[in-house]
Amino acid sequence: MASETRRTHHQVTFVVLAASVTAYALLQSLVTPVLPTIQADLHTTQNTVTWVLTAYLLSASIFTPIMGRIGDMVGKERVFVATLGALAAGSLLAALATNVQVMIIARVIQGIGGGVLPLAFGIVRDEFPREKLNGAIGAIASLSAVGAGLGIVLAGPIVNALDYHWLFWLPMIVTIAAAVAAAVFIPRSPVRTPGRISWAPAVLLSAWLVALLVALSQAPVWGWGSGKVIGLFTAAAVLAVGWVEVERRSAMPLIDMTMMRRPAVWTNNLVALLFGVGMYAVFAFLPEFVQSPKSTGYGFGASITQSGLILLPMSIAMFLVGMVSSRFAARFGGKVVVLVGALVGTVSMALLAFAHTQTWELYLATAIMGAGFGLAFAAMSSLIVSAVPAEQTGVASGMNANIRTIGGSIGAALMASVVTASPAADGLPREAGYTHGFAMLGGALLVAALAAVLIPVTRHTSRIAVSGEPELAAAPQVEAAAPAPVAAARGTVGGDSAQ
Repeated sequence: MASETRRTHHQVTFVVLAASVTAYALLQSLVTPVLPTIQADLHTTQNTVTWVLTAYLLSASIFTPIMGRIGDMVGKERVFVATLGALAAGSLLAALATNVQVMIIARVIQGIGGGVLPLAFGIVRDEFPREKLNGAIGAIASLSAVGAGLGIVLAGPIVNALDYHWLFWLPMIVTIAAAVAAAVFIPRSPVRTPGRISWAPAVLLSAWLVALLVALSQAPVWGWGSGKVIGLFTAAAVLAVGWVEVERRSAMPLIDMTMMRRPAVWTNNLVALLFGVGMYAVFAFLPEFVQSPKSTGYGFGASITQSGLILLPMSIAMFLVGMVSSRFAARFGGKVVVLVGALVGTVSMALLAFAHTQTWELYLATAIMGAGFGLAFAAMSSLIVSAVPAEQTGVASGMNANIRTIGGSIGAALMASVVTASPAADGLPREAGYTHGFAMLGGALLVAALAAVLIPVTRHTSRIAVSGEPELAAAPQVEAAAPAPVAAARGTVGGDSAQ
């Protein structure tokens, strides 16, 4: 009876985490297809309205590791509820915004919600039994990417049926419900790391990320060779070096650089960066491609809703494949799954680059892309969580998600430069711009496949769960196990080690 009660509790916990992660992920992309509508309604310029996206991205990049670290210190469930509260508050302010300045401030507050991901991964590791761990982590990781894709799909119908303000009202309602459920059902965190936040590393982390992402987002406008862009890149490099040095010397680092140097951590982070380059650029530019007028010779003249549906196969495939990714990882190893995911993603980008004259070709390409991303994202998350001690789960998984976001900024900026490099006489991009851009993204995923080769090999052991069912993923030998008291109480969760 106790076993059945415990399993039911895990299912409820998973539902709460899944709803929370989905709400956060939707807010990443819901506004992307409707920026022109927001621009007109708030009487602002195209350059200014882009900060509705940039501000959210900057805030999430900064708060993701910070909230993960605070959760490790004071309790993941408490910080999880607080993070959902900030996400709901930002959504409320955005829904009520009557000018672009208030909208940007609201998006900064929403960015605090980036802490949902590392905290969710940490709660899963604390509360789930070993035989359920990798499957749950894979599903949460898939939902984070699927939600971002569904945001683009759902934006059109929501705006047509209601208006763009409901792009914030609906996620706010879900977030509030999830926060209440989290407070009621998620138990107190059994794993904590005593200490305090080192604010000097936090400030330096914020500074170099701001400098880098502002440079990347504004480079297509200012010019890649402009003094402002070069200055910001230089400042980002100097501040990043300073941040690493301060973290290395800190007694209570925000990001443990020793942890970040682990082979299973830095290799997965490199792959995540390159996957982010491909995924977010597709989210931003494939809808623009299909919305281009038929007079361009390549566009489909699609509406916001129709362009979003092009990405629906990707979201479905990403979720379904992500749900079974842990089974493939248990049989073939996480490294192999990430490698295959990168290669499958490369194929999809090649199809977008060279076979995009019919809508069925686009549907096929996005479905293949979703399968590749679903395989890789779920496996990477499991590899990261398995490679670090329990008290570092929040920070490690948070940085992996954060690096993927940074990769998305790089990909979107590079794609913008390539697509708009040589516009036609009417000012619209030429077909060659999109062809070269999608080919570039395919090259990034091919490099990701090469980086996946460097991921340490996992040693599996055959285990049978207490219930008699085979585990979803066997626990490999760990590079660094959880602290002895935790291991004694809960059993050690495996990680990767090089062979």
